[in-house]
Amino acid sequence: MGQKTYNAVVQATIKAGEHGPYAVTKCDGLEGSVTFSLVPPAWPEKEWPEPGSVVVLSQVHRKRAGWRANHSRFFKPADQQTAKSKQKGARK
Repeated sequence: MGQKTYNAVVQATIKAGEHGPYAVTKCDGLEGSVTFSLVPPAWPEKEWPEPGSVVVLSQVHRKRAGWRANHSRFFKPADQQTAKSKQKGARK
Protein backbone atom coordinates (compact mmCIF):
# COMPACT_ATOMS: atom_id res chain seq x y z
CA MET A 1 0.00 0.00 0.00
CA GLY A 2 1.30 3.48 -0.88
CA GLN A 3 2.16 6.24 1.51
CA LYS A 4 -0.84 8.36 2.58
CA THR A 5 -0.63 11.85 1.12
CA TYR A 6 -2.50 15.04 1.97
CA ASN A 7 -3.17 18.10 -0.17
CA ALA A 8 -2.66 21.30 1.78
CA VAL A 9 -2.65 25.07 1.21
CA VAL A 10 0.35 27.08 2.38
CA GLN A 11 -0.62 29.76 4.89
CA ALA A 12 2.85 31.18 5.54
CA THR A 13 6.56 30.59 5.01
CA ILE A 14 8.89 31.31 7.89
CA LYS A 15 12.39 32.16 6.66
CA ALA A 16 14.19 32.20 10.01
CA GLY A 17 12.61 29.60 12.26
CA GLU A 18 14.43 28.26 15.32
CA HIS A 19 15.28 25.07 13.40
CA GLY A 20 15.54 26.66 9.95
CA PRO A 21 13.02 27.77 7.33
CA TYR A 22 9.61 26.11 7.27
CA ALA A 23 6.08 26.45 5.93
CA VAL A 24 2.73 26.38 7.71
CA THR A 25 -0.24 24.78 5.93
CA LYS A 26 -3.92 24.00 6.42
CA CYS A 27 -5.00 20.56 5.35
CA ASP A 28 -8.43 18.96 4.94
CA GLY A 29 -8.62 15.86 7.08
CA LEU A 30 -6.21 17.05 9.78
CA GLU A 31 -7.15 19.33 12.65
CA GLY A 32 -4.90 22.33 13.10
CA SER A 33 -1.91 23.28 11.01
CA VAL A 34 0.76 21.09 9.41
CA THR A 35 4.33 22.34 9.14
CA PHE A 36 7.21 21.15 7.00
CA SER A 37 10.85 22.11 6.60
CA LEU A 38 11.92 24.05 3.51
CA VAL A 39 15.32 22.34 3.53
CA PRO A 40 16.05 19.21 1.44
CA PRO A 41 15.20 16.38 1.63
CA ALA A 42 11.89 17.46 3.25
CA TRP A 43 11.37 20.07 0.49
CA PRO A 44 13.07 18.95 -2.77
CA GLU A 45 11.79 21.80 -4.95
CA LYS A 46 14.06 24.64 -6.18
CA GLU A 47 11.63 27.40 -5.14
CA TRP A 48 9.82 27.90 -1.86
CA PRO A 49 6.02 27.88 -1.88
CA GLU A 50 4.10 31.13 -1.49
CA PRO A 51 0.98 31.59 0.62
CA GLY A 52 -1.90 30.08 -1.34
CA SER A 53 0.29 27.43 -3.03
CA VAL A 54 -1.09 23.90 -2.95
CA VAL A 55 1.37 21.26 -1.79
CA VAL A 56 1.34 17.49 -1.30
CA LEU A 57 2.41 16.30 2.15
CA SER A 58 3.50 12.81 3.17
CA GLN A 59 5.09 11.06 6.12
CA VAL A 60 2.84 13.13 8.38
CA HIS A 61 2.96 12.59 12.13
CA ARG A 62 1.72 14.31 15.27
CA LYS A 63 4.13 16.24 17.46
CA ARG A 64 3.48 18.08 20.70
CA ALA A 65 3.14 21.41 18.85
CA GLY A 66 0.97 20.01 16.01
CA TRP A 67 1.29 18.04 12.80
CA ARG A 68 4.58 17.71 10.93
CA ALA A 69 5.22 16.42 7.39
CA ASN A 70 8.62 14.88 6.73
CA HIS A 71 8.20 15.17 2.96
CA SER A 72 6.45 17.78 0.83
CA ARG A 73 6.34 19.02 -2.76
CA PHE A 74 4.28 21.22 -5.06
CA PHE A 75 0.92 19.87 -6.27
CA LYS A 76 1.32 19.00 -9.98
CA PRO A 77 -1.10 18.29 -12.87
CA ALA A 78 -0.51 14.54 -12.51
CA ASP A 79 -1.78 14.77 -8.91
CA GLN A 80 -5.06 16.21 -10.20
CA GLN A 81 -5.45 13.28 -12.62
CA THR A 82 -4.74 10.79 -9.82
CA ALA A 83 -7.34 12.45 -7.58
CA LYS A 84 -9.97 12.29 -10.35
CA SER A 85 -9.22 8.60 -10.95
CA LYS A 86 -9.65 7.81 -7.25
CA GLN A 87 -13.00 9.67 -7.18
CA LYS A 88 -14.29 7.71 -10.18
CA GLY A 89 -13.22 4.41 -8.60
CA ALA A 90 -15.01 5.29 -5.36
CA ARG A 91 -18.28 5.94 -7.20
CA LYS A 92 -18.41 2.51 -8.84
